[in-house]
Order: sequence, then C-alpha cells, then structure tokens
Amino acid sequence: MQTQSKIAFFSCILCVTLFISCDGNRVFDQYETVGKSWDKDTSLTFKFQQPDSTNSYNLFVNVRNTNEYEFQNLFLIVNMNFPNGNVVTDTLEYEMATPKGEWLGTGFTTTKESKLWYKPNVRFPYKGMYEVEIQQAMRKINEPNGVQSLKGISEVGFRIEKK
Repeated sequence: MQTQSKIAFFSCILCVTLFISCDGNRVFDQYETVGKSWDKDTSLTFKFQQPDSTNSYNLFVNVRNTNEYEFQNLFLIVNMNFPNGNVVTDTLEYEMATPKGEWLGTGFTTTKESKLWYKPNVRFPYKGMYEVEIQQAMRKINEPNGVQSLKGISEVGFRIEKK
C-alpha cells in the first residue's frame, strides 16, 4: 500500500511540473549570461530560423537584474538582421523600477525578471536565419560617453511568442 502511495505522489509531482513548464505560445526563447558587468561594446546575439511566414508573432526582450542594478530605467539598442541583408535598429527605453525604487520584475529573490515588449505583430517574410543583437546604451546625466560597464544585469533573453 505504501509503495502505491509513493508512486501516486511522484506521478502527481511529475504532472504538475510538466503542466507548469508547458508554454504553448513559445516559438523561441533563449538567454545569454552577461557576467559581472555588461560592457557597452558587447552585443548579445540571438539567432533563429524563420518561423511560419504566414503568422504574426510578438517579440520580447527578457532581462534578469539584481539589486546591484543602480538605475530606474534601461536603454537598449536592438538590431534585427534579416536573411536578405536588411537591418532594423531600435533604441528602446524600459522602466525597471518604480520612483520609490521597487523593482517591477517578477521573482522572489534578489533577482527579478522583466518581460519587456520589443515588437508586436511581427511577420518573418524571408526564409533563412534571422539574428537579433542587443546592446546596452545606458548613460549617466551629463556623461555623453555612456556607462562603459553596466552592473546588475545578470542575463538577457530574446523571446518569440505566437500571437
């Protein structure tokens, strides 16, 4: 009797784990570890094959930050390189904390994850390999050269979801 209870318990745990980990909207989801700091000249690159060209997708930049991050916002430069040679460059600004200094991301520890909108309703018309490059573009007030070494960002990810 006790063996059956153990099997039932572990089966239940396995089912719950599989249910939680399933993500039917995910088409592509990859992270790059930044390390101790993110150099302003370092691009994080994400490569993926063309998804279905007839559907539209939502694109996100995912950022994991720690309490070492000292800014309320985050500026990023994102390049999307198409297989035909076209490049679309965007400069993006995201709020990372409230004016009171409370992190806006999710998480129970000192690391917070923020799922940030990049582009909604995107189609991928060209067959082949796409490439997304993400670079930090933070600056302090009255310092035009920018922050050379950004601390507090532990990982950056790129995600494609079905609409």
